[in-house]
Order: sequence, then C-alpha cells, then structure tokens
Amino acid sequence: MRTMRALVLDGPGKAVITDVPAPVAGPGQVVVDVHRAGVCGTDGEFFNGHMAYLVSGQASYPLRPGHEWSGTVSSTGDGPEAAWLGKRVTGDTMLGCHQCERCWRGRQHICENRYEVGVLGGWHGAVAEQVMVPASSLHALPDTVGDSAGAMVEPGGNSRRAAESAQLTPGSRVAVFGPGTIGLLAAAFARSLGAEVHVIGRSLPGLQLARDLGLTAWAADELPALRFDAIIDGTDGPDVPSAAVDLVEPGGRIICVGLAGRPSLIDTRQLVLKDLTVIGHLSGSPAMAATIAAYADGSVDPDPLVAATVALDRAPDVLAGWRPDDAGAGPKIHIDPRR
Repeated sequence: MRTMRALVLDGPGKAVITDVPAPVAGPGQVVVDVHRAGVCGTDGEFFNGHMAYLVSGQASYPLRPGHEWSGTVSSTGDGPEAAWLGKRVTGDTMLGCHQCERCWRGRQHICENRYEVGVLGGWHGAVAEQVMVPASSLHALPDTVGDSAGAMVEPGGNSRRAAESAQLTPGSRVAVFGPGTIGLLAAAFARSLGAEVHVIGRSLPGLQLARDLGLTAWAADELPALRFDAIIDGTDGPDVPSAAVDLVEPGGRIICVGLAGRPSLIDTRQLVLKDLTVIGHLSGSPAMAATIAAYADGSVDPDPLVAATVALDRAPDVLAGWRPDDAGAGPKIHIDPRR
C-alpha cells in the first residue's frame, strides 16, 4: 500500500506528521498533489480542542485538517473527471450530498448532510502531500494565479461574498472589523468595488499592515465620528455586532462572517427602527469563481497576506503559534508539502 505524509490531529494539542495511506480516486474523484495549504483559525480551534463541531460531536479526533489549498491533479477516476488530469486547481471546502433540495438549488454549502474538507464528516484535509476531492468541487487556476494565491481562494470567497452582500457602490463608506485574513481580503474586495474602506481592530500589527496596503485603519477605541453605509464583521468579538448596529447608517447593511466564542447580543429594536439588513455568511462557495477572476486580473492581490511558506514538518509548530523569524507582516502561514 502506497503511503504519504500528512498532518494528523489526535487530540487537543496533539499534532503529528505521519505516514497515512495515499488516496486513490474513485468514480467522480480526483487526487491532487498539494502545492500550498493554508493554516487558518478553524485549524487552530481543532488543535486546541475548542472548535464548535468538536463540542457538538459533529467532528471527532483523529482528523486531518486543511481546507485552503492549491495543487495539480495527479490522478483521477475513469469517467469525465479524467479531463482534469495535469491541471492546476483549487477546490471548494463544502461538499454537498447532491440529493437534497438545497444542493439542487446550488446551496451545497448549507446542505444538512454535507462534508467539509478537513473539517466535517471525516473528509481528509489538504495539509498533506495529496488530497482527494470530488471533481465537481474543483476550480481551475489560470497561469496568472500562483500557488500562494490559489490557496487563498477559499478565504477570499468568504470575503468577496461579504463585500458583494454589502451592496457597495463607488463612494459607499464601509467599515471592516478585523485586520486578519478575512477582514483584509474583504477590505480589498470592497475597495475594488469603489468603496471608501475603513479597517477597525485591536491588533496593532494588523492595523499597520492595513495601512501598508493603502487602507485607512483605526484602533477600535480611536474611531472618529463617522457613519457607515455598511459594516463587515470579520472578527470573533461577541461585542462587534452590537457596535455595528450603533455605527451603521439607517437603511444600512451588516455582514457577519466571523464566529464568536459566545453569543452576540444586539438590540433588535434598533434593527427595526434603523431599517437594517443583517446577513450571516457561512461559506465562500458561491463566490469562488469571482474570487479567482479578481486575483487573475489583479484587482485584488492576496499574496501580501501570506507571511511565510514553510515545510510540512513545521505544520504542528504553526498550529501551536510558531512563526518563522523572517516571516512577513501578513496573518497567514502557508505549508508547502513538497519541501
């Protein structure tokens, strides 16, 4: 039996690189040689044992994380999926059952019986030398989208979708809470739509990175008296939605992408009296193609958000909070399993 190296989480704080059976593509499936895999907050929550799916029993150890990735298709099943062989790709995290009404309506990301690559349902993730996924989940990467940007399509889809839902037009003023990966990408997409963008947060390095990227950024306790047409919450702060209700203009929109560790409390009377629209987004699935197009034409550049790319052997250290001494200012660390 052929094996490969992969990151395996055996319990809270227990992460190892070990040999596992290499995937074999069945009908409708492909195997991808992984070139880049991003480590995100969800992976960190699995590592520390706080991830909501662990608490609810929907996920359990051992598990193999990694849902932000890019690579090249190295083998396929015998059907139409063989056309993907040799192509550079990334893929959707959300794998619906394809049998329910939600899937039929193109909403597989909220399918009740979905898998999530590296997250839910035991579908192995991409912090490994190879990952197997359904061919139906693939998105081709043009030559103008490199491996690093390809692994930023999944988080970029969340951010692109948030910016679209804010219904921004040239001259709209939008506040983006959270200078992390999702927040900074959302700010970049909002700027590409012609909006006046203000990034708000508590992380001084994150705020400085936002400024270095040409964005206006404010510490949360130093925000001037501005009103906003829309607000995007890309944080895990339970108090941010309430602050957003206070800040947004009547008739405005609040887009919630982040997940807090405890319930967020808002005054629903204010939602009515200010005629507000509040939207929650679970996934970037509906916006992945648009995200690739934006990366390809240069209107959004995700590469400055990647601080470093390290070998697979360092993945457990990254989960534990390690950053290379020469890492840049970006919030994201990538793994290159070929190293």
